Amino acid sequence: MKPAQLKGLASGLTDDYRVSITRACKVVRFHRSGWYYRSKARDSSVIRKRMQEIAQVRIRYGFWRIFILLRREGWKDNHMRVHRLYKEEGLNLRSKRPRRNKAAAHRLERPELSTSHECWSMDFVADQLFDGRKLRCLTIVDNYSRQCPGIQVGQSLKGEDVVAALEKIKQEYNVVPKRIQVDNGSEFISKALDKWAYENKVTLDFSRPGKPTDNAFIESFNGSFRDECLNVNWFLSLEDAQERIETWRQEYNCFRPHSSLGDKTPEEWVKENIVKPVFSNLALS
Repeated sequence: MKPAQLKGLASGLTDDYRVSITRACKVVRFHRSGWYYRSKARDSSVIRKRMQEIAQVRIRYGFWRIFILLRREGWKDNHMRVHRLYKEEGLNLRSKRPRRNKAAAHRLERPELSTSHECWSMDFVADQLFDGRKLRCLTIVDNYSRQCPGIQVGQSLKGEDVVAALEKIKQEYNVVPKRIQVDNGSEFISKALDKWAYENKVTLDFSRPGKPTDNAFIESFNGSFRDECLNVNWFLSLEDAQERIETWRQEYNCFRPHSSLGDKTPEEWVKENIVKPVFSNLALS
């Protein structure tokens, strides 16, 4: 039984049978120190307010990310207390992600990565402006460090635009990946990208048709991108979309905790494990 229940039984004995506190505690096997214990209520108004502020700014951050941000700011409360306050404030994210099919576990065997730029992933994400005009985003992510070197935003992106985005990253940091995982979209099987990859000695690793899990890193990144950026912003123009998406990309690289990196940001993880480069200030437009 819980201490509160035992204390209740002991209290009943003292009231109904007029026995001493010592005797009542002994009968119900409740330590006498528990009888005199009085909990000290802690003022949680400040941390509650801070949690609300974080949740209002980053509305798709769940409990663990909010807890990590609080720890960064110096809060010493343990995760159990923070989680209790998190629930009491009604900050639980109600939307649930669909369960993955068991077949998703069967993926192509690929070389194990040991450093940055061994393999990148690319894909397109579709959205729209406030007036219904279509919007496309080319997302690029380093599979090893989870950094995002750039997101190309436009209304109509073709193979030449993919090449331009990769070339801009190359010129800025003088790096190209050894391999890039892509699907079989027309932009990725274009002659322009094939020529660029041949000239830069980059292998294009195409996913099997109908198997998005072959490119799991970019699928995971795109899920976070849509959930935390596209779904929470109302883009007034193409320029507005480029600015907001670039702001989110820099936050993803430099501020957002990443569970697969030990709750560090990609930038922090790279500084501790790899020398350079850090993709935090490069904007693709």
